[in-house]
Amino acid sequence: MLIFRLFAVLTPILLNGCAGSPEKQQAPAVPTAEPSIQKELPKQKEAKTEIDQDVLFMLMSAELAGQRGQYDLAYEGYMEAAKRVKDPKPAERAAMIAMYLKDPKKLNKSLALWLKKDPQNLTARKLAVLSSLEVGNQQKTLEHLTVILDNDAAGFESSVLELASALQSEGKLRVIYDALEALSAKRPGQATVPYLQSIIAMQMKNQQAAEEKIEQALKLQPDWDKALAFRAQIAVMSGDLPKALDFLRGVHRKYPDNQKISKMLTQFLIKTGEYDEAGRVYQKLVEKDPKDFESWLALALVDIQMDRESEAEEILKKLLGEDEWRDRARFYLGKLEEKRENTKKALNWYDQVREEPFSFEAGVAAINLLVHDKQYEEAISRLQTMQDSYPKERIRITLMKAELLNQQKRYQDAYDELSAALAEQPDSKELLYTRALVAERIGKLDVLEADLKKILAQYPDNAEALNALGYTLLSFPSRLSEAEGYLLRALKLQPDEPVILDSYGWLLFKQGKTEQALRYLEQAYAKQKENEIAAHLAEVLWVLGRKEDAKKLFDRAFKETPDDEYLLDFRRRVLNRSE
Repeated sequence: MLIFRLFAVLTPILLNGCAGSPEKQQAPAVPTAEPSIQKELPKQKEAKTEIDQDVLFMLMSAELAGQRGQYDLAYEGYMEAAKRVKDPKPAERAAMIAMYLKDPKKLNKSLALWLKKDPQNLTARKLAVLSSLEVGNQQKTLEHLTVILDNDAAGFESSVLELASALQSEGKLRVIYDALEALSAKRPGQATVPYLQSIIAMQMKNQQAAEEKIEQALKLQPDWDKALAFRAQIAVMSGDLPKALDFLRGVHRKYPDNQKISKMLTQFLIKTGEYDEAGRVYQKLVEKDPKDFESWLALALVDIQMDRESEAEEILKKLLGEDEWRDRARFYLGKLEEKRENTKKALNWYDQVREEPFSFEAGVAAINLLVHDKQYEEAISRLQTMQDSYPKERIRITLMKAELLNQQKRYQDAYDELSAALAEQPDSKELLYTRALVAERIGKLDVLEADLKKILAQYPDNAEALNALGYTLLSFPSRLSEAEGYLLRALKLQPDEPVILDSYGWLLFKQGKTEQALRYLEQAYAKQKENEIAAHLAEVLWVLGRKEDAKKLFDRAFKETPDDEYLLDFRRRVLNRSE
């Protein structure tokens, strides 16, 4: 691994080293009229060049040693150079090498020298915090954290969270929490410290500590919106959304002019379906600040949700006059016309959206609208245009096109489209999975099996692929035991997934375990009223002698979708044969 670039690194060090190297010393001007004073002056050393030749040699030797992988020698070279110049960069370089070597002693030594030359350097301080935490030196940790807090109060939060992220991967969040506890005792008036402890406590899954610390932060700074928001988030993360909502309502009553709290409250209200109340809060926000276009847009969306279409349209048309919000307004005006079933007007609005990412989503919305109206050729034409315009969205567009072709039962065309895309992106999980499903439609079971096994080679715990492969193998009586292996793995990964429950129930039926099959199929159908599951369940009920139950189930499903292929197959194979 080449971590040294000789000239790229050496040049700035040399240039900066000029200012930090021993300067030329000149004797002070001495009046010639007073030769006795001149004689008393110490003899000046010969002036040095701008950078000492020994230092230059050390730096070059360190770089060359690094290029050769002799990192210990490189470290020593940088350390020796660092001792002789004022510039902190050689010490910084030595610290980076020590980190690469994972040598705590070398790291502490180089950091001490770096901080001696540049005591306010936050990067050095953060590394020093990590280093002192690693060796359990609480006094040094506290010293470094205090310097960071005192010198960069605004950035202290991000610095600590960055440190916590590094320690979380090592399972050492507790040490940074305890270090902050010591800092809190030293700086008792800093609300940021218990606030950060609350965040870290939640990362440690200690809700009680998180609640205690956030209350401590709010006691120090009662109107701190960030802390108030996190207090609500703690309730959400613990699964108590009503508690979070009640808390935010109380905070909003106390601080009605706090915009952040108001907006957070609206988000929670929308999550719980309290659209009317959310609308009232947004209305107050825009009354206080008519230039708050974000809240204007949110209010329009709430109006659409509440079927207040004229109010929503009025707001959205006002937003057309604001450059930053124009495309979003056009997009939602299209959604509004789509809701009104005005296809032509909706398409007109979608086609006016110009900027990404809204233009892509508008294109997708237009295609979905055309498919709904069975305008397949126009939809495919638009997809082709989008494929040329959005090359980064190639996979998503291809999947949409394949789905559109499938709906028209043009399975071979869908297969060809997916195969062409796979030629360019052969490892795409989404393309492989979709082609596998299409391959089954045209009898290419070898392709189906190969594609699904390729996915499983990359993602052995992909439940969808495991289920699809296991279910496919149920068509071959000689491979039921192989199918069982795949389906059991899928069931272990997602025990409540209706499609997997259906597949496993159908396997049990194929194995002659009809009573057991019934239990799984009933669970699957209770979770998802899907026609294929209904057909399987009806057949098992029929075999068990519960023919009236089977007919009722079939009639109910068939009434909803009389052209469903699975229900038609059940009627042909079972019901018609019994008549």
